[in-house]
Amino acid sequence: MEAQTKKEIKQDRINERIPKTDMMRVVIIGGGFAGIELVRELSKADDIQIVLIDKHNYHTFIPLLYQVATAGLSPGDISSPLREFLQDSKNFHFRMAKVKEIDAPSKEIHTDLGTLSYDVLVMASGSRTNFFGNKQIKKNANNLREITDAIELRTKLINNFEEALQLDNEEDLEKHMNIVIVGAGPTGVELAGAIGELRNQVLPKDYPELDFRTMRITLVEGGNQVLGAMSKASGRKAARYLEKFGVEVRLGTILNSYEDRVAVLSDGTEIKTNCLIWAAGVQGNLVPGLNMDAVINGRIKVNEFNLIDGHKYVYAVGDVALQVDEKHPKGLPMLAPVAIQQARHLAKNIVRLNQKRPIKPFKYTDKGTMATIGRNKAVIDLPFNITIGGFFGWFIWMFIHLFSIIGFRRKLLVFSNWVLNYLTYKQGNRLIIKKDIDD
Repeated sequence: MEAQTKKEIKQDRINERIPKTDMMRVVIIGGGFAGIELVRELSKADDIQIVLIDKHNYHTFIPLLYQVATAGLSPGDISSPLREFLQDSKNFHFRMAKVKEIDAPSKEIHTDLGTLSYDVLVMASGSRTNFFGNKQIKKNANNLREITDAIELRTKLINNFEEALQLDNEEDLEKHMNIVIVGAGPTGVELAGAIGELRNQVLPKDYPELDFRTMRITLVEGGNQVLGAMSKASGRKAARYLEKFGVEVRLGTILNSYEDRVAVLSDGTEIKTNCLIWAAGVQGNLVPGLNMDAVINGRIKVNEFNLIDGHKYVYAVGDVALQVDEKHPKGLPMLAPVAIQQARHLAKNIVRLNQKRPIKPFKYTDKGTMATIGRNKAVIDLPFNITIGGFFGWFIWMFIHLFSIIGFRRKLLVFSNWVLNYLTYKQGNRLIIKKDIDD
């Protein structure tokens, strides 16, 4: 009985700390691109209470995670506290909590802090790495989806070279020097280019005792082109850029297994490596309680209003949402521009709902996609089949990403780091961060 009483008190606590209101309460799960944009837009309304729930107290600029992993930027350069948004709206509240379940009939969510009621619920929970059920690879490989993943990968990369200095066994040395990246989407390509640049310009100066000509960077892709979601022209350019950085690109090849520090590919090739990076897929971050019949390939299907099939007043935007249109029969791409556009439109529709006005369907405007492959090299696909590459594409990529980072101070930090790295080839964040364990 006592345990039950404690549970009830805990469940009520999250509601007690958020002011009771007769305004519409909009609860947003996730502080990614979509969640942040929803807060920005809804904060313009004076008669809507906004509650943002996230398991972290910060927003991460995910497109630049690879630069943290390769020592170009520090974690604080691309992360910003979610509570910064409190300064702009008296009706905005943030709680750092993990959502356990959605109770749609009762219009409540259950978190590790307790229960919270809503009038409108928005799933903006983003995505996570998809290992396609392969527990062996999930256990042994590195991935890159959160800031902690980037720090862990950076530590792994640099620690490998520190350990390699002490080795005289050729097989062990080979494992420490080789890197395998699985998946030639934007994350895999950008990582491969950045690591290739490190090998060519930075690591030989840090570790003159090691012969980096023997270091092997292999990019494995099951499809028939690099950057399969982009145009064939951009894919060919990206492959050429990667080859200039000394990256071995293996198309039409999949990873069969990774065990005992040996990567076995589908063509029978075996690569000894201490560092295998999985960048071959993502899936939506789903929460129990949703209509599982609407889940397709790890994403939850929504209609043209971003309303989840089988639910009322529960919406989804961003990577977690599967929204189909004529040009995208398999769903809109899992990109930041899609999430931002959906969030802006949904915010307007929520205001219309609150004012008892008809809501309007969402239509995605494709303004282009891009990826960078190291210094002075990027590819951009624009509407009307326009493709840009090389230095000009890299400059556009850099400007757009810099403009998209939240906060003037972080823009300045990233820009100054980029300028310094460009002029000196000095990656200033080559730190091994781990806790000492006493013997």
